[in-house]
Amino acid sequence: MTPADTGASTVVDAASAASAVPDASDSRMTPGGPGYRRMSLALFLAGVATFALLYSTQALLPLISGGFGVTASDASWTVAAATGGLAVFVLPMSALSERFGRRTVMTASLAVAVTVGLLVPFAPSLPALVALRAVQGAALAGLPASATAYLAEEVRPRALVTAIGLFVAGNSVGGMSGRVITGWVAQEWGWRVAVGVIGLVAVACAVAFRLLLPAPKHFTPGSLRPRVLVRTVRDHLANPLLRRLYAIGALFMTVFGGVYTVIGYRLAEAPFSLPQGLIGSIFLVYLVGTVSASTAGRLVGRLGRRGALYLGAGTTAAGLLLSLAPSLPLVLLGLVLITAGFFAGHAVASSAVGKTAQHGRAQASALYQSAYYVGSSAGSTVGAVAFHSGGWAGTVGVGVLAVLGVVVITVSGSLAARRRAGDAPVRTPSLSR
Repeated sequence: MTPADTGASTVVDAASAASAVPDASDSRMTPGGPGYRRMSLALFLAGVATFALLYSTQALLPLISGGFGVTASDASWTVAAATGGLAVFVLPMSALSERFGRRTVMTASLAVAVTVGLLVPFAPSLPALVALRAVQGAALAGLPASATAYLAEEVRPRALVTAIGLFVAGNSVGGMSGRVITGWVAQEWGWRVAVGVIGLVAVACAVAFRLLLPAPKHFTPGSLRPRVLVRTVRDHLANPLLRRLYAIGALFMTVFGGVYTVIGYRLAEAPFSLPQGLIGSIFLVYLVGTVSASTAGRLVGRLGRRGALYLGAGTTAAGLLLSLAPSLPLVLLGLVLITAGFFAGHAVASSAVGKTAQHGRAQASALYQSAYYVGSSAGSTVGAVAFHSGGWAGTVGVGVLAVLGVVVITVSGSLAARRRAGDAPVRTPSLSR
């Protein structure tokens, strides 16, 4: 498989070629090796807690709208504020992780986030709820970029996509369980009790994470100097491949954020008119995301990076179009395809960031996460506005445009790689940027 097939640089890198051969002196973790299972379970639980907290209000938006007497667009800010807070603070938190360590920052972030999660049920008004959710999102910003950087440093390169896929799979389980639990609990006791239960689940995940995660062995503290941070960010943004990966993550999440923010309203209306418990159970389709994310490594091995992205985009688009049908089974099948395509595309793009960045991996991952959650905030808000003005078809239209953006960016990356290959079949690593 050529570099153009995988979406990697056309550089012939002797170091990366050598990494394909197992090195007995490499003490980084590998599947079946010491600490790998503990690490995988710890980060899986961190992913569960992150997504369960981050989207704890998403399945409850119709109830929050009714409770505060607000529109769908207003209630959607309880989701957008959390993802927006994460997007804004992920880069500063990544800088802290470069200085104080990945495990330290992840532990502190989870501690603050779960504490706020226990306060959310007592919010007296929508503005107060939105404010608490923004703080919660800002606290959670320490998780995604730090986790990806931890894996890039502590796991052997050949196992990196699989390891990150497991973390993303934890995201999907957290997103699913949070919504299913809140749906049924809220049906009996209201949305406040429901988000309180999620807060308690997240506390348990946070404690287990801290007990299980192995201490890092390959972390080297960096600098907190603003000039160093700015230079590192500038270097990453100057890399065309990283820019494309950031845009792809944002566009995939625009689709996902819009669909799952609005789907509860659609299913609560005619012709479906489902009760809150069943609406929450719809999010069981997240299990499909768990599978597609954890198998992303095999997809890349068979199709190459760009092939896997095309497959993810095509699957997502097919699901969007299928969800337009006025039939509940077809809507559910559409959600399955959207979820599978999204999580596969996200796992491929996020793992590619960790492989592409040669320094400042936390900042590289933070920029991806920032773009990703900007996409989530945009999708939640724009998707709700589109639903308000054009119904479900409006939300689907926003999603289709975002998927087309993924395809255009991926095609442009393929063309750029071919041009580079034609100009210089072999380059040194220093000329690849």
